[in-house]
Amino acid sequence: MRYTQLGRTGLRVSRLTLGTMNFGPFTNEPDSHSLMDAALDAGVNYFDTANTYGQGAGKGRTEEIIGTWFTQGGERRDKVVLATKVYGPMGPQGEEVWPNHDRLSALNIRRAVEASLRRLQTDYIDIYQFHHIDRNTPFEEIWQAVDVLVQQGKILYAGSSNFPGYKIAQANETAARRGSLGLVSEQCLYNLAARRAEEEVIPASREYGLGVIPWSPLHGGLLGGVLKKESTEGTRRTGGRAAAELARPEVRAQVQAYEDLLDKHGLEPGEVALAWLLTRPGVTGPIVGPRTTDQLASALRAVELELPRELLDALDEIFPGPGPSPESFAW
Repeated sequence: MRYTQLGRTGLRVSRLTLGTMNFGPFTNEPDSHSLMDAALDAGVNYFDTANTYGQGAGKGRTEEIIGTWFTQGGERRDKVVLATKVYGPMGPQGEEVWPNHDRLSALNIRRAVEASLRRLQTDYIDIYQFHHIDRNTPFEEIWQAVDVLVQQGKILYAGSSNFPGYKIAQANETAARRGSLGLVSEQCLYNLAARRAEEEVIPASREYGLGVIPWSPLHGGLLGGVLKKESTEGTRRTGGRAAAELARPEVRAQVQAYEDLLDKHGLEPGEVALAWLLTRPGVTGPIVGPRTTDQLASALRAVELELPRELLDALDEIFPGPGPSPESFAW
């Protein structure tokens, strides 16, 4: 495994981030534990979760599964850089949200941290991330709450997820005025087929020293060899984002060109999609959410994959990015 600094911090993290969203609703507890063991054995030390993960198995269930894994010992907690998130309501699906039980008020941040610590069975969280912007809570209040938690040793760093560029700037300028460290990471939708983050989010992250953690690196399976699987297995296996995208003829043509290009090079589409992200300026490491050890092994191979300039240029032709900002939208 290869490692890098998380943004401007001294924290060293793996070039792959283990995503845990499947733990609970799609991957049972024993299999989830096996995947975490395999990831740790391979040198993956950055684990990402959220307080709301668990969905059908119940919100918070994913954190609970990670917590029972930590209790097995073997220095599991000590070796893991643990990131979780706060913002969404934690009540049952469809139930009315009680005031102050979601978003980023100082009250909910305090409440949510304590609840996550209990579920995770740990006494600190390495990176506490804001899952969404809160338009109604000023950053002065947010950083006051964060500073208290840092002083108490309950969290070490703060990060963001799904923030626009101007909110990254606003958050860190406010933190600087308070003498606080500010955001150290940003999780955003970023992959070959979705490059809008290059316009504002990634430039802002690089300017303020945030490590960029792309989520959905295969764009919901679209970049994982979906057309090849469709033809060999005789059925469409895609759903969600990938299915919606493939319904558009222009996108289907792009994906076909992508798979044809990689077939000529003898490369696996999913591995190339991850390896491409690792070449992008500012990217710390994409989040991968394997359901099996084979999927994890494929992701690990991507870390060692070197993409020649010729191939990178060809990928840009198939999936062109917006170009440099502000030129991309100014003229």
